[in-house]
Amino acid sequence: MKGNAKEAIVRASINLFNVNGFHGTSIRDIAKKAKVNPANIAYYFDSKHGLLEHCFTIFFERYVKEIENGYGFLEQGAALSLKKIVENIMIYQFENIHLTRLILREISLDTQIVREIMSTYLMKERFYINKVIERGMKAKEFRHSMPDYITLQLKGLLNMPFLNTHYMNEVLHVRPNERYFAEKYLIEVYKWIDGVLCQSEYDRAYLAVN
Repeated sequence: MKGNAKEAIVRASINLFNVNGFHGTSIRDIAKKAKVNPANIAYYFDSKHGLLEHCFTIFFERYVKEIENGYGFLEQGAALSLKKIVENIMIYQFENIHLTRLILREISLDTQIVREIMSTYLMKERFYINKVIERGMKAKEFRHSMPDYITLQLKGLLNMPFLNTHYMNEVLHVRPNERYFAEKYLIEVYKWIDGVLCQSEYDRAYLAVN
């Protein structure tokens, strides 16, 4: 019962933070939706800020794990490893779309929680992705480029669908919560990797001559 109450609180908070915003949601709102006593929230999370921090933690623990799983393919090639990282992140965010939307919105704010996340989980993300890009350039799989700029572009591609769901629904008439979209969009990100990062046959021939 205690475990169920904690999970219900987390689910309710993700839903309400998404709809009303963090500051527009009260402890009583969360308790009512979760069908628990408000004291339960203090028992498990201390405060509303503690609850938000818990949401960040559960998201990024798995997020970094998905990156590490893709990084494990590096010895088989940088392009393959980067595509595995992209696939893992995309599927994870798709399967947790409400939590993803919440985290991506909150992480755009300059708060103590966000600064802590950046100094831990997001530095790990940068480390792994930079290592893959650097290995790809060294092996001449990838064109020479600035790893941090490529990371920025890649994150933009992976985050955009979850930051702009209303635009996608109302203007583009695509549904980011449908698996069909996730599969098609993943293919387009692969094309970006192949077209922007990977060396073409012409590139390799030119480098061989020069």
